[in-house]
Amino acid sequence: MTISLITGANKGLGLETARQLVAAGHTVYTAARNADNAERAAKEVGGLPLVLDVTDDASVHAAALRVAEEHGVLDVLVNNAGINGGGPKPLGECTGADVAAVLDTNVVGIVRVLHAFLPLLELSENGTVVNVGSGLGSFGRVHDPERAESRVPSLLPYPVSKAAVSMLTVQYARAYPGLRINVVDPGPTATDLNRHQGFQTVEQGAAPIVRAALLGPEGPTGAFLDGAGVSPW
Repeated sequence: MTISLITGANKGLGLETARQLVAAGHTVYTAARNADNAERAAKEVGGLPLVLDVTDDASVHAAALRVAEEHGVLDVLVNNAGINGGGPKPLGECTGADVAAVLDTNVVGIVRVLHAFLPLLELSENGTVVNVGSGLGSFGRVHDPERAESRVPSLLPYPVSKAAVSMLTVQYARAYPGLRINVVDPGPTATDLNRHQGFQTVEQGAAPIVRAALLGPEGPTGAFLDGAGVSPW
């Protein structure tokens, strides 16, 4: 039995990732900030509901205790929960509070979750962490005129947070060589996060996340992955 947990699993890429991992035979915790959303997602995909708010240390700790009590191990963690910080705002109008709110969810939230769940992941025979990133956080892609990311107007909180997720991934991968810890760019997927402006379906966007979640011990770690595999950052 493979035990998986997905944060922000109540909609979009999180919900579709849960659906695909259940189809792959995993026992999946559909984690969401409130019980109603977690229950609805679990019922829809055949998972287990779990209340987990990545911005709340007590909530994260309680979720880890529950998984420990029910299964004693966690095999796959998908850090999917994220926010975009609201509508686009000129950089000169962005405040520290604007950026801090996004970083608290998208970056510090991952640290909170990993702090709580790393002991359970280390008990797995194939502990795997997938951090959901974005091409908008890639230096190479934003500077490449052939890439769509280079044509997106300058933004601050969200791309900065996703760039931080990539380095966070590298540092955890170096510290925990026994685990597979990667960041995945799902590509421009139509979800609530981008007001459904992406051209990929959630099925397409979830596919590289699921592939990273299914990596064996021989797979890469500390890598930036997308639909084509390992990609330069």
